[in-house]
Amino acid sequence: MSTELLPRSVAEAEGPAYWFLNSLNVVKATSDSTGGAFSMVYHTAPPGHATPYHLHHIEDEAFYVLDGEFTFICDGNKTVLGPGGYIFLARGIPHGIRCSGPKPSTMLILATPGTGFVGMMIEMAEPATERVLPSPTAPDIGKLTALCAKYKIDILGPLPE
Repeated sequence: MSTELLPRSVAEAEGPAYWFLNSLNVVKATSDSTGGAFSMVYHTAPPGHATPYHLHHIEDEAFYVLDGEFTFICDGNKTVLGPGGYIFLARGIPHGIRCSGPKPSTMLILATPGTGFVGMMIEMAEPATERVLPSPTAPDIGKLTALCAKYKIDILGPLPE
C-alpha cells in the first residue's frame, strides 16, 4: 500500500461535526489526512462566545473570518476582524478569541502542524446531531484543562477584556 498522500476534497456539507464549548465545529482536514501538515476546522460561534486565554506549545494557528465579527486578543493586543479578515497567531504567544458581532459568526481555523487543537477538541466535544449551534451549557473546565495539558496547550484564565 502506498503511503503517498492523495488529493482529498470535502464539500461544504461534509466533515464530522462537533459541539465544542457552545460552538459548532466541522472538521475539514486532520493531521492524519494532511500527512501531519495541518488541520482545518469550519467554526461557527454565537454572539459573545469566547475561548479561554490560552497558549499553544506545538502549533501555530491562522484564522480567516467568513461571516460576522471576531475579536482576537494576542499577547494583550486586540484585533477586530470581519469578513475576509485574516490573522496568524504563533505558538508560544498567549491568545484568545471572542465572537464580538451581534449574530453568529463563522471562520476557518487552520492549525499547523495540526495535532493539538483538533485532537483536544474531538476528545472534549460532543458529536453534533445537527449542524446547528448547540444549546448553551457550562463547560467542564477541569476536563478542558486536563485535555489541553495533554495536547500541550496551557489554559491561562478567562479572556481579558
